[in-house]
Amino acid sequence: ETKFHEMLSKKKIEVKYDRMTRKTGNVYIEYESRNKPSGIRTTQADYWTYFVHDDECFTISVKRLKVKLAKLKPPKIPGGDNNTSMGFLVRLTDLIGYLK
Repeated sequence: ETKFHEMLSKKKIEVKYDRMTRKTGNVYIEYESRNKPSGIRTTQADYWTYFVHDDECFTISVKRLKVKLAKLKPPKIPGGDNNTSMGFLVRLTDLIGYLK
């Protein structure tokens, strides 16, 4: 059994679609919405998958994503519908790149 098969059959995956990534090179990772914890702070998923185009995606374990966020310390900015959320703005290349 491959790791990919295990991920698809036995793990939870949260899927995001970020339409701006192809233009900006960034992904937005929500952690609060309407003054309540959300997104990365409340997810029960094992993996996050970001569709950055209709037929391109990037998948990372939530555990690894949290480690990278802690090391990168990206800016916190408002976003989402009517800017009612707060999140981290992260360069996709920083998430894909190897980080000890």
